[in-house]
Amino acid sequence: MSGLFRKLFVFLVCGFVVLIVVSTKSNLAKSGKAAGKSMIKERQKAKKSLRVTAAQIVVSEDIEANVEMIKKAIDKAIAEKSDILLTPEGSLSGYRHIFDQGRVDKGLREIVEKASKGKLALALGTCFVEDDGKCYNQIRFYNKQGEFLGFHSKTLLTGSWDEEPKGEINHYSVRPIRTFEICGITVGGLICNDMWANPMCTPMPDPHLSQQLSKMGAKIVFQAVNGGRNGSEWSRNVYWNYHETNLRMRAAAGRMWIVTADNCYPEDVPCSCPSGVLRPNGNWAVQAKEQGRDLVSYTIEIE
Repeated sequence: MSGLFRKLFVFLVCGFVVLIVVSTKSNLAKSGKAAGKSMIKERQKAKKSLRVTAAQIVVSEDIEANVEMIKKAIDKAIAEKSDILLTPEGSLSGYRHIFDQGRVDKGLREIVEKASKGKLALALGTCFVEDDGKCYNQIRFYNKQGEFLGFHSKTLLTGSWDEEPKGEINHYSVRPIRTFEICGITVGGLICNDMWANPMCTPMPDPHLSQQLSKMGAKIVFQAVNGGRNGSEWSRNVYWNYHETNLRMRAAAGRMWIVTADNCYPEDVPCSCPSGVLRPNGNWAVQAKEQGRDLVSYTIEIE
């Protein structure tokens, strides 16, 4: 009998051990799945997205016509369910330092009101006379509620290489670069030559503003453009390529997204540079057509 009891005891012990092992594996599997789900949820929480629209539109010296052009772009951006609209350099005032500030103020109120009703943030290119009495070539940032967040002023103002440079360098004031928060994402602004420091019209050293913004934490840079163009071979094959190459290289160097929008006037010649959205690897996510009016939208996802 003792032998029978011994075998029974061994059988029961083995069964108990097997039960413990199976139970342990099951609990580990469950905890592993739970941990995996938790990690996925954390990643989803950490990931942020911003749907952007770049408006390649006509910029003129007719402020009222500019207002209507921007309003149409707002309607299209809202229809695209975008979070923010970028317009070209000087898109409201016209690209000039002498204009009717009262008419700009009136148009600005209409634009911001329309955008805020559609829960659309703005990166609005315009020249503007501030309370200090100085004129700035700006990108004005507004959140979805229409609250003014501040502005970026064009920094690499163009001018001649004369001993006393001539050009816009004499007409606009400059403030230090900074960043802004749009939908919880840190962004920056640059205007035209700020990005590429054209050696033919930049009588000052290149401070690599895009790199500065990258170091300041900007994940996206909005660039408003109004470059010279005339349809010539030089315009098509030198300026265009120089601008696009700089955009791609600086996006990759700063490991950041770039959203850019150029003026498309005159509409019978190609723009001065591509409009669209560049990835942090320097490749295009989406690009507007080379000539004429066009709006492109893209959802940027940021880890």
